[in-house]
Amino acid sequence: MSTEPAIDDSIEDAATSVGSLWPIHSFVTSNPLSGFEDQPFDEAVEQATDLLGGRGYPSPETFRKALNRGQIDPEILEAELATAGYEDDTEVLLDRMSDAVDTEEDADTVEDHVDQVLTKWLSAFLEEGSAHWSMPNREAGFYTAFRGVVDYDSEIPDEGAVADLPETPAAAIETVLEPYPRSQWESIFEEQLAALPGWTGFIKQRVDDGGEWQSTYPISLEGYLAARLALLDAVGADIEPANDDASANPADELAQAFLRAWEATYRDELAGTVAEESQSMAGDDTSGRADAQLVFCIDTRSEIIRRHIEATGDYETHGYAGFFGIPMEYQGYEADVSVDACPPIVEPQHHVTDFPTDDDTQASHDRWSGIREAADEIIETLEANAATAYGFVETTGSAYGLTLAARTLVPGRVHDLFDAADESVPDDHEFCEPLVDHQHTYAGDLPVGMTTEEKVEYAATAFELMGWEEFSRLVVFTGHASETTNNPYDASLDCGACAGNPGGPSARVLAKICNDDAVTAELRERGHDIPEDTVFLAGQHNTTTDEIELYDGDVPESHADDLDQLRADLATARENAAAERAEAMGADSSAAVSETERRASDWAETRPEWGLAGNAGFVIGPRELTSGVDLDGRAFLHSYDWSTDPDADALEAIFTGPMVVTQWINMQYYFSTVDNGVYGSGSKVTHNPVGNVGVYQGNGGDLMTGLPLQSLMAADDEPHHQPLRLSTVVHAPVERVTEVLADHEELTELLDNGWLSLTVVDPTQDHRAFHYEEELEWIPMSERDEAPQEKPVAPAVADE
Repeated sequence: MSTEPAIDDSIEDAATSVGSLWPIHSFVTSNPLSGFEDQPFDEAVEQATDLLGGRGYPSPETFRKALNRGQIDPEILEAELATAGYEDDTEVLLDRMSDAVDTEEDADTVEDHVDQVLTKWLSAFLEEGSAHWSMPNREAGFYTAFRGVVDYDSEIPDEGAVADLPETPAAAIETVLEPYPRSQWESIFEEQLAALPGWTGFIKQRVDDGGEWQSTYPISLEGYLAARLALLDAVGADIEPANDDASANPADELAQAFLRAWEATYRDELAGTVAEESQSMAGDDTSGRADAQLVFCIDTRSEIIRRHIEATGDYETHGYAGFFGIPMEYQGYEADVSVDACPPIVEPQHHVTDFPTDDDTQASHDRWSGIREAADEIIETLEANAATAYGFVETTGSAYGLTLAARTLVPGRVHDLFDAADESVPDDHEFCEPLVDHQHTYAGDLPVGMTTEEKVEYAATAFELMGWEEFSRLVVFTGHASETTNNPYDASLDCGACAGNPGGPSARVLAKICNDDAVTAELRERGHDIPEDTVFLAGQHNTTTDEIELYDGDVPESHADDLDQLRADLATARENAAAERAEAMGADSSAAVSETERRASDWAETRPEWGLAGNAGFVIGPRELTSGVDLDGRAFLHSYDWSTDPDADALEAIFTGPMVVTQWINMQYYFSTVDNGVYGSGSKVTHNPVGNVGVYQGNGGDLMTGLPLQSLMAADDEPHHQPLRLSTVVHAPVERVTEVLADHEELTELLDNGWLSLTVVDPTQDHRAFHYEEELEWIPMSERDEAPQEKPVAPAVADE
């Protein structure tokens, strides 16, 4: 009887301990401990430390700096420490924590040699189009291809299972594990998969995605494990699983109390601000039609530019997930392949492509594009042919030298030059429109375009989730993208809701949908009172320079003055937002625009922008709760009006979608900060891109799984990101929130296990704030601040 199904099941269970890793060109942030989310946070950290070797809490020095900067309230800390049973002075406890931190370094082992050999062949097999000479027999799959090269690799001993490698992965696994009882096999799989979590995570994601590379060059966790176990057998490594149970480090127990106090300090301030503004909103009946409404991604970077836009004139800004609710696969005009333009938790439902609508502009674009393509082909040939390259350098080396010198010495001037060149080359959106109408055909498994009914649903969902009842003359859906040079992690700075791609295409699709007369008519029938003079358009926010480009092809002449005024005000907002960002990066804020442009063009700039560093909060409610409040670019902001959502359908969608994604982002930043060597990517200075799929630290080894140091640290010993778990604050009746949570066990599991926190500001209960404790029970924050509670109160009690 075949044991292959049992092996597959055991491998699948074992692999849950390792998080998925997306290719670097479409970097997706995710919790590296996602496989442990069914456990309490502290227990998960213990197990991950035992399995992966990573530290799970900030260092004592990080806590000390937070205390000195006033980021941890001493009274809250004292209460947390007392609850945990610690009575000593804070400095004494921090010193004790420092003494308990394990600094032992591992010596080289035979397993390290196996890792070296295995990663060499993994990189050769899994590369995505960057190799000029491919690994032989890739089409047959990784295990078969590996089996074909072992005889020619002098680093692989001709011993053990390798001496006569079985034809199938299952047979190889059984051969190596024959001396071990079946009860140990899953533990062995778990430890071996965790040995190279980067490559394991990448294989997991590639198998789950099932895209073109996987279908052409298939790999499986079973095939990977078979090769690994055979190599371990060849070098005589001991693969018996460790018997030691994970145990809490005394330093971790102390760190938990410090972390809770730090989080409570931030959370109480954020919830207090929302509660205070909620009270003020109740007595404010002023309303009027804004000059324009701009919808931004909920991304923390949007908070800064939104605040400055609102300060320039009578503008409303709103927050919505950056894929704008369109679950699509998008293919640009010149793109060879399509990309998923929606979060990983959402399956694409449509294929949308750009199609040309202006022949003359298209011809101009194509001429310049052809020149660029020819130049790229020359460079690619030079890279692959050393002899040709020498001759080329002899002829044109001085010109290249000047270019390199300019990029190094005056990168800001290079930005100006490229800007001028770009103005002469039409962008895709100037002569293309997204093909959103249903075409009665398919691209792969996805229908091309969407029906009128589907378009109406996407537009209605957007308005309902944001609680919209009024519309301005101009409504701008604003996606976002980063601008950076020579940065393998550039996708990590683009829109996470678009799977690490720019958000402009999604904004263009929703704008085109909302300008459709048939869609608008149906929306009015459904109660959305869209005025006849409302025009929808798209734009894209450059998060490095804070420039907002408007795609105004559908704006009629009647709105020209509105558009001119908006552009002028966006330019002013850009200057002010860029000054704030420059100051945060320690740069001269008086020349902020030129400084941000320099960072975008400087090929030696390791920190073009801060990305989502600092993220700590998620506010779900009307913009009035946070407008005029400086949240320091640390909060995700999703527009929501509980009074327009009687059945809590919109709230449910926000909880199960954006809140889950923001928790992923928050956890990746958290773990990348607390242990960058294990959960992050180390310094960009020593990064080595491999196969267009990831980066090594140095000249080989495991794929790095998280964010680089320069995305998190102001200096080697100076963290910019404050590693806190996400604090979500919701403006809605607490009973309604409880009903939503009761219907979603996966959400209550995250909350009960402490992966994020939830506070409700209830406008029906005198705008009081209630903090979620556990098992659908809440406690008024005013009572929580006064003294520790023996038992939390249920919503029914809180209403009394």
